[in-house]
Amino acid sequence: MTLAQLNALDNDAFTAVVGPVFEASPWIARAAAERRPYASLDALFAELVGIVHAAGKARQTELIAAHPDLAGRLARDGRLTPASTAEQASAALDTLSADERATFDELNAAYRTRFGFPFVICVRENTKASILAAMQWRVGNSRDEEIDVALREIEAIARLRLADAVERA
Repeated sequence: MTLAQLNALDNDAFTAVVGPVFEASPWIARAAAERRPYASLDALFAELVGIVHAAGKARQTELIAAHPDLAGRLARDGRLTPASTAEQASAALDTLSADERATFDELNAAYRTRFGFPFVICVRENTKASILAAMQWRVGNSRDEEIDVALREIEAIARLRLADAVERA
């Protein structure tokens, strides 16, 4: 879909296309739909990120919490969104050994216990090894630091997903 086509859609159709850019959080796309038209994909992305930044900590934390655990139960049960499924497969998180799966489960649990939300990283920009290293390192952050890091990672995820959904003119 082109940006011109996206700008011409009604709000519901726009939200259907842009909504999946942010995991299980169509409220961001709905707000962006009201502010059309966008002159460029970069302008649309900036607006989406601006909506997230203006949302406040509670809503931002809900956005972080909307993400699945990496290589977690939802992935094993085949219940991830199509985008998350492809992203996790890109780092071979769908083909973990039993030992690797146990390590991910342990790190996911420790992280979630410490922060109250799942570990988020732009999987498409990482490898299995770098993801594990980041999980081990980031669990030492403060909650506020980790909210900031998770939001930056979500922005990276969203930028890639938006590029997948809308052609650059």
